[in-house]
Amino acid sequence: MTTLFFDLDGTLIDSAVGITRCVAHALTRMGLPIPPEPELRRWIGPSLRTSFAPLLGEAARVEQAVEHYRERFESCGWTEHEVYPGIAETLQSLHAGGHRLAVVTAKNEPHARRIVDHLPFGALFDDVIGATPDGSLSEKPELIAAALQRCRVAAVDCVMIGDRRMDIEGARHHGMANIGVLWGFGGEAELREAGAGQLAATPMQLPALLAA
Repeated sequence: MTTLFFDLDGTLIDSAVGITRCVAHALTRMGLPIPPEPELRRWIGPSLRTSFAPLLGEAARVEQAVEHYRERFESCGWTEHEVYPGIAETLQSLHAGGHRLAVVTAKNEPHARRIVDHLPFGALFDDVIGATPDGSLSEKPELIAAALQRCRVAAVDCVMIGDRRMDIEGARHHGMANIGVLWGFGGEAELREAGAGQLAATPMQLPALLAA
């Protein structure tokens, strides 16, 4: 059966509270004003360094902001999320149907593993592939490449499922089928512009889309 790569933030969990509070914490520690909530939500999806770089410029300041972010995330931010309705049941159905499941996320891999391990359905995933703490591996095309290698599977036998353009563009980079989800942070316009193969309005639609 198909191997399914799931994004984490905005696809399996609504992590907006934890991420935006940690970004606000980092900006405050850097002596910068906190932007409005809609702007803070743009940090959800890309790697931290990608988001901080245009604002802070110098690599040393970017690394300092990342460390401030991690201070709060490791103490409490990693718990500030909710599972999207229908995700648990959908994952259980897909796993029971013979699909292999893995998480592929731009979130720091140790953080991602900590979150997934504490989710009620975390044991359904064969692996969690995330960014390296030093940022050397953080963009979606490279993360998907790492996932293909670690899962020992060909791109043609996989589907990437995510809520942001990075998920779709990363899948297309590898010629991989993909499904954009509309309950996350990207939205229909962003996903269509990125070239999403299919769109799912709810988690419960995923099995039928995968079977089509």
